[in-house]
Amino acid sequence: MRAAQSDTALEDRLGALQCHFTWDLDPGRSKLFSIRDKLQDIGTEEGYKWLGHIYNLQGYVHFQLGSIEEARSFFSRAAEAFRQIRNTVSEEGPWLVVTYGNQAWLHHHQGEQAESRARLSKIDGLMTEDPSQDELHPEICAEKAWTLMKFSREQKLLAADYFQRAIRMQPDVVEWQTSHVLALANTFKHSNLRANIWEKMKIAKDHDPENLYLAALYLEACTKKGQKVKDEAHALAQRVLRKPVSSYSGIKPLLRLYSTHVSMDEAIDLAEGALERHPDERYLKRCAAVCYKRKLILDRDSPLEHCMVDRAISLYREVISLYPDSSLKRRISLATIYAQSNHSQAAAEQIYEELLDSDLDPKGAQILYSCYAKHLHFIQKESHRSIEYHMKAAAIPHQSFYRDNSISILERIRDRNRNRMCTEIGTFLANLET
Repeated sequence: MRAAQSDTALEDRLGALQCHFTWDLDPGRSKLFSIRDKLQDIGTEEGYKWLGHIYNLQGYVHFQLGSIEEARSFFSRAAEAFRQIRNTVSEEGPWLVVTYGNQAWLHHHQGEQAESRARLSKIDGLMTEDPSQDELHPEICAEKAWTLMKFSREQKLLAADYFQRAIRMQPDVVEWQTSHVLALANTFKHSNLRANIWEKMKIAKDHDPENLYLAALYLEACTKKGQKVKDEAHALAQRVLRKPVSSYSGIKPLLRLYSTHVSMDEAIDLAEGALERHPDERYLKRCAAVCYKRKLILDRDSPLEHCMVDRAISLYREVISLYPDSSLKRRISLATIYAQSNHSQAAAEQIYEELLDSDLDPKGAQILYSCYAKHLHFIQKESHRSIEYHMKAAAIPHQSFYRDNSISILERIRDRNRNRMCTEIGTFLANLET
């Protein structure tokens, strides 16, 4: 009886912790692989100030994927990273609460209850000096915010709120100010930036001039206000190329800016120049592959150079092999290149057939169905099958850009009333779970 009561009390305490295991992250397996790869691409040097947060999330991801010893290692590295980064007289502080909470949960899941209780005792010791028992400590708010940024649009909005709470309590931490703005900008990336976000971005850029990722996003935002930024983009490119290779370096948004507001050819030259400096970096190969895809899609109505198509295909094949567990969108992109360049329709069909036969989670299936529907419409000219796959995508009750896009396409077809499936589409939309 006492043992059962003790176990219940332990589970209650674990459930009340602030850590990755209690934040309702609930990612599917494909999302876990994607996050794992993205965290690896940050690198340790460029992501230094967030190293503890990176290691904690990596530990949680590895645990969810079943790699328990990897999870242990990352949680230990997170604790050490926080101690080194803080560089305080005391090696203990509230910044370790999330790490110890993660370790407590891991020990609990592994049946190591004594070790779990020991971590809970450490948390109790860290929080005794917390002046506010009703408000999360700003360090915990910031780590929760940084973590939520890696998940859904709704969680990104929640992340912005948590960053705001942390900043309100501790307004002098520059990286929190920057990340708050990035959370807002990434949340609204498929729409025009609201004026107040642009102003916040400008202020954050001035306060954090070394954050070149933010600088690239700011230039993108300036173009939405009609400003010419070509000279600034060229100057920023030189700074980005001197930075360590990282998804935090700013190269991705800079290449996107080049592609849309400088020139596609210069974007490709910039990507290839970065690869010449670092020929073995998979993240740069990934960025270069995207540039070539944009170029081919932009020029799809013009005669395409074989060398350009061959380079795009070669890069995508290599990138797929370098990201084997998170390659769904890249395999779809390769199929798009095969189809739209008229390089090999058979190769495009084979990729789609393999993906349709694969074991995808609902989110992955939704992406695939929506993209395949467009392939059927624009390439195969099979409008009825296209409609069927848009309906398959829309029927999956996961809110996403892909679902919204498929629903919009179905609504347009219904409203034009020219397709023999209009009645079926109307009935489907009327009964759709939203």
